[in-house]
Amino acid sequence: MSLSPFIDHARRLRRQFDESARREDRAPWSRLELAQGFAADVGELQKLCMIVDGRRQGAAGSPSTTADDSPLAHELADCLWSVLVLADEYGVDLTSAYPRMIAAAEAKLTR
Repeated sequence: MSLSPFIDHARRLRRQFDESARREDRAPWSRLELAQGFAADVGELQKLCMIVDGRRQGAAGSPSTTADDSPLAHELADCLWSVLVLADEYGVDLTSAYPRMIAAAEAKLTR
């Protein structure tokens, strides 16, 4: 599995957000602001998981499904975008970091 297409799309969208901010005389988000936005997205993801699992009431009419077009799917994809952008901003190669992390986790389980 290659993350390259996802990384390329995330990079392009990040540039579009930066260009939009400049057109509106705002500064593009810094790496710290991107991380803060990601933290907020994770909070929203947690709320949606609780709604889907019946542990929290959603707003009237809020879907409690896991369909590909559900709010939960959207938020998961939003979090993925944030991870890809943050990795790019910090120069982390996820295509090599992820398999190393998986191998380390698997090694812990086989001890």
